[in-house]
Amino acid sequence: MTQPYPLKFQPDFQERVWGGRALERFGLDLPDGVIGEGWMIADHPNGVSTVVNGELAGLGLDAVREKLGREWFGSKGYKEDARFPLLVKLLDCNDDLSVQVHPTDDYEGLPQGELGKTEMWYVLDAKPGAKIIYGLKEGVDREQLREALESGNVMDTLQEVPVSAGDTFYIPAGTVHALCAGVLVAEIQQNSDTTYRIYDYNRPGLDGKPRELHIEHSLNVTAYEGAGATSMKTDGAKPGEWLRLAHSPYFIVEKGMVSEKWELSAAPDSFTILVICEGSGHLTWEGGSQPYAAGECYLIPASLSSYAIEGQSTLLRAYLP
Repeated sequence: MTQPYPLKFQPDFQERVWGGRALERFGLDLPDGVIGEGWMIADHPNGVSTVVNGELAGLGLDAVREKLGREWFGSKGYKEDARFPLLVKLLDCNDDLSVQVHPTDDYEGLPQGELGKTEMWYVLDAKPGAKIIYGLKEGVDREQLREALESGNVMDTLQEVPVSAGDTFYIPAGTVHALCAGVLVAEIQQNSDTTYRIYDYNRPGLDGKPRELHIEHSLNVTAYEGAGATSMKTDGAKPGEWLRLAHSPYFIVEKGMVSEKWELSAAPDSFTILVICEGSGHLTWEGGSQPYAAGECYLIPASLSSYAIEGQSTLLRAYLP
């Protein structure tokens, strides 16, 4: 019987026209090219992360799900014939991402087998003057958005928000948004790869051709009255306490700071995900220890009744509501 322990993964890296090489700062061995996304904990047809530590080393998260999912993911995290419910990424935005919007689970136009996409961002780093696009300006409706797209004035309908390290943004499905150049972000989201592009700055993709836009889908799924997006500064986080950043139907995300040994326990009905934002130390549990460092992500099994975090670090904790 495999004893539960924190799983560390080899990410699946994704090249993007807006990517760069900034993820190398975390000691990640990037493939050639402009790498925009590290899929750190992933169980999706477009990318699967692979365990690199312990007894399960070499198995993809999909294989872990098939072998141990009912026990390790908890009653909330495991469903027969369903993939792992969340997708955890690190994003290097060396250039602006497309202006985009994601659908809800019940959108009729979803690709076969896909979910909607509600997500949240935690800003790991931001260059001076960095910003994001975060929602429509007040009063913009479907026809105004369509007219702006047709006239080439879509940027006039969008809200721009300055960002700095430690900012967090909750982005429910239906929220028009875009990360912009100069930010490094941890993203926790539904396990979906469905994005509808509204506008892409008339630039070529990696193949030299314009990337596809999805105007009608975008107009259909946009929440013109707002979808409940919220943002906050996280300077108030205190050592040994969890600061709630996002609470959605799909995930709860909290920020914690470690300054001494912090004893914790896994929820019996849900796995826990840890994203190390800054610092280093050790994860310890009965019979084992694992060094951790910034940029790493861990899956704590629901069946691991207790564990501890030691060192000096800032981290995110995500689990199912």
